[in-house]
Amino acid sequence: MAFRFNFSIDENENNEPDTHDKTDLQLCSPRHKQESTEKSKQTAETVADSSPRLGTDKHQDETPPKKEFCCKAAKEHDIPEDLDKVLENKVMETVSDLYYINMSVVEMMCLDGTDGEGIVSKSVASHSDLIPGVYEGGLKIWECTFDLIDYFSEAEIQFTNKTVLDLGCGAGLLGIAALRGKADKVHFQDYNSTVIDEITLPNAVANCRSEGNRMGSGDDRKTSKPPSKRPKKAECLPDALTKCRFFSGEWSEVSQLLLSSNKPFSKYDIILTSETIYNPDYYGALHDTLAQLLDKNGRVYLASKAHYFGVGGGIHLFEKFTVERNVFRTSIVKIIDKGLQRCIMEMAFKDSS
Repeated sequence: MAFRFNFSIDENENNEPDTHDKTDLQLCSPRHKQESTEKSKQTAETVADSSPRLGTDKHQDETPPKKEFCCKAAKEHDIPEDLDKVLENKVMETVSDLYYINMSVVEMMCLDGTDGEGIVSKSVASHSDLIPGVYEGGLKIWECTFDLIDYFSEAEIQFTNKTVLDLGCGAGLLGIAALRGKADKVHFQDYNSTVIDEITLPNAVANCRSEGNRMGSGDDRKTSKPPSKRPKKAECLPDALTKCRFFSGEWSEVSQLLLSSNKPFSKYDIILTSETIYNPDYYGALHDTLAQLLDKNGRVYLASKAHYFGVGGGIHLFEKFTVERNVFRTSIVKIIDKGLQRCIMEMAFKDSS
């Protein structure tokens, strides 16, 4: 499905939205009739089925030199009062029954000057999905995101009345899924402010403002409709959006901001994170952030590839790192062998119930 706010939308005779499979969530692709949610998920798995690229392709299998960890300052992003402007000229698509901004359109807009960090031009110039300390991959939806969304249903993860953090959120689909599961609060964090402003926040707005208030409605997903192509000006924030906060910056900096803020803050019942352990240099900061922000009886659900070629990290290396720290107990709760092996890990404090 693709639709653009303030522009025309192709619809069928019954005014029901068309659906189509996608071979890449960054690029516009040919339309196909969507036979089922499972089929959509399977095609979505081709989104980013390779490890993040550091540098040019010919250097993809080389291990990069160890770099000094960069402490990018933390910032909270306010939700604009004019939600129509947030979605203005945005092209929306769907996957796993969630709405998301077409990434290629955002990239073109950023190249025209809306990217204050310059991450798009730098990514294009370096032929890289990752530039350590500059750009950490938030403009791409990586396949483990869908593995984790599927696991929520398979394991019947309960979000009702929970406080949730989507760490390294990118498009924010994990946090949006938690909102749909009636989470009490959902916070989104990404390294880059451009990702939060141009992708995460618009995605959250689009899902929260969709017709019929789908968030936690329990309606069959086949009956859900996309946000109106010309949404009415909101008198106030949709209920689900009032549960959200958005942050950019390096993990330890965001932790410090949250813990020292004058705003009320309670530690998270659930922390969700996908494809954030590709670089072993970041393991210390990630581990410490989880330890600082997770509630004593909380759970972390982490989705990752078994190994990230050319970058060096992976699920088993991070598991070993965690065991050595002796703070969390870990369990691999799901293994996906299709394509590059991928895993889902559950983490909890050793002394938790």
